[in-house]
Amino acid sequence: MLEFDALLDFTDCDRESIDSHPNYWYEGRCPQSGDLVRLPRTRMSEDLARGLMRYLAADDSYDREGKMYGILLVEMPSGEQRILKAFSGLLNGCSIVDGWVPPIPGRDRVAFEEARTLTQLEAMKQELIALNQLPQRQEYEALFREFEVQMQVLSDRHRNCKLQRDEKRQLLCQTLPAETLEIALEQLNQESRLEKIERRQLKRQRDETLQPLKQLIEAADQRMRALKQQRKELSRELQTQMHAAYTLVNFLGKSRSLSSLMPTNSIPTGTGDCCAPKLLHYAAVNNLKPLAMAEFWWGPPSGDKIQGEFYGACGDRCQPLMGFLLSGLAQNPIVSNMDEGFTGGLEAQPLLPTSNNISCGTGILPVTKIHIVDAEPLDLGAVEARPKNHNISCGTGILPVTQMLPIIYEDKWLIAVNKPSGLLSVPGRYLENQDSVFSRLRNLLPDSFDLNAVHRLDGETSGILLLARDKGTSSQLRQQFETKQVHKVYEAVLSGTVKIEAGTIDLPLWGDPENRPYQQVNWECGKPSVTRFQVMAKEGNCDRVEFLPLTGRTHQLRVHAADVRGLGIPILGDRLYGCRAAAKRLHLHARELSFEHPQLGERLYLKAETPF
Repeated sequence: MLEFDALLDFTDCDRESIDSHPNYWYEGRCPQSGDLVRLPRTRMSEDLARGLMRYLAADDSYDREGKMYGILLVEMPSGEQRILKAFSGLLNGCSIVDGWVPPIPGRDRVAFEEARTLTQLEAMKQELIALNQLPQRQEYEALFREFEVQMQVLSDRHRNCKLQRDEKRQLLCQTLPAETLEIALEQLNQESRLEKIERRQLKRQRDETLQPLKQLIEAADQRMRALKQQRKELSRELQTQMHAAYTLVNFLGKSRSLSSLMPTNSIPTGTGDCCAPKLLHYAAVNNLKPLAMAEFWWGPPSGDKIQGEFYGACGDRCQPLMGFLLSGLAQNPIVSNMDEGFTGGLEAQPLLPTSNNISCGTGILPVTKIHIVDAEPLDLGAVEARPKNHNISCGTGILPVTQMLPIIYEDKWLIAVNKPSGLLSVPGRYLENQDSVFSRLRNLLPDSFDLNAVHRLDGETSGILLLARDKGTSSQLRQQFETKQVHKVYEAVLSGTVKIEAGTIDLPLWGDPENRPYQQVNWECGKPSVTRFQVMAKEGNCDRVEFLPLTGRTHQLRVHAADVRGLGIPILGDRLYGCRAAAKRLHLHARELSFEHPQLGERLYLKAETPF
């Protein structure tokens, strides 16, 4: 039986702290009524969580693996307040640990199938690693580069020889009589034929050397593709069984399977094993009234997770469950007080004025010409663009409504904003990555239900980002991007100078799934990626460059700039791809965007001046 922890075991704060201003809201829409239901993370719940941190810090066994932990402050039927605590997933290989909230029922029903499948998946993983690390891959790359060098040396020598022969032909034609000229010219022609033979021989040697290695690598790649597909199918089958078995209960006394609560075919691995669902489910089953909750990371850092930092409900696993789990929970005074002070939408904070007097939300737009909209330079910087976790205090628990973006164009079908460097285009998985262009607009606009970002900009990249306000417009704009009907212009400052003033870079890009989001040039697995460039100006030891991407791969411009087979010079501030120069931001800006307005049928041209 679970033992509840007393408040004084974790903190000496008084009860009044319970009603302090929340730092975050766990929230969702009730499936039955559609009402917004919320549970706060307050200063007191954070203090209680820090008490749990001290408990964890005193035992080395909790430092072996990084994971999320959480506490839930509850009120017993007697009116006494107690604390529940939970961990995500397994704790040192165990799902049930004395003193901690147990897992949501259902997993034990598929325990045997889970163990068998996990063994198969691990074997596949090891085989994939071995296939990916085949020594023949490095051997092929080394030999390929060696032959490329030989071919280049041979081509340079043959080119020089051809120039010499051409000069010699002219001289012979001017000096030799006809009877000896033919013999001399034939000797020169023979030299040309011998050079062609030499080139064919080198190509044949290259193909004979590389072909066996290439066949071996292609066979390995084919096996990897089959393994990945098999692994995906096994995982999907296991997850389907597990999610159908998991049963959640809410404060209305309703029970639902996990699979019925999540979008079809999109349930992430680990859904239902996180702290928040475990805590809320346990409280509902045992007739306990939640007052406040807090989750934090403890153990070795993982990705963007830092020990001792607080995080909210993860966007893909927990957030979709919040509406159901919190349904029936009586809203405590802190929630109602917060509602009175926050009206949301445009009444809470007016939109910043749009430039060029473009009408906002009306769809009134002259249709007799191309529309040109310019935006003034803007760069809020990473700190201003992405408020820290502890400063978040708006009614949605995502961001303050005052952190709005400059809208450079808006009508009733679409919105274009000038995104600052340091702000995501769409929300990430965790609380600190929830602030984004999409989140801010969704938080402010009253008609934002169907709002959709039709393309992306890297978080570090500034400039024009386009969003659609309905599904039809979104679909048409996406089609324009996919069929390359959208004209995009970027401006960047390189961390050095290039030798070529203009040209086209054609290097296929591939994202290593083990090292995301890093992209690399890969001639075997990479997707076609093409960029045109033009040096605009020399600025000291740096070049200002204009990029015209003809494809839209992740980090395309950054890799094409940094790779030695491209420009060989990283963009200033791009530490991910090797820039060592001091810079406050990535010097890459989406300056221009032009496309056909899906509803008005006229070409729309947008421009946001470069802020650096």
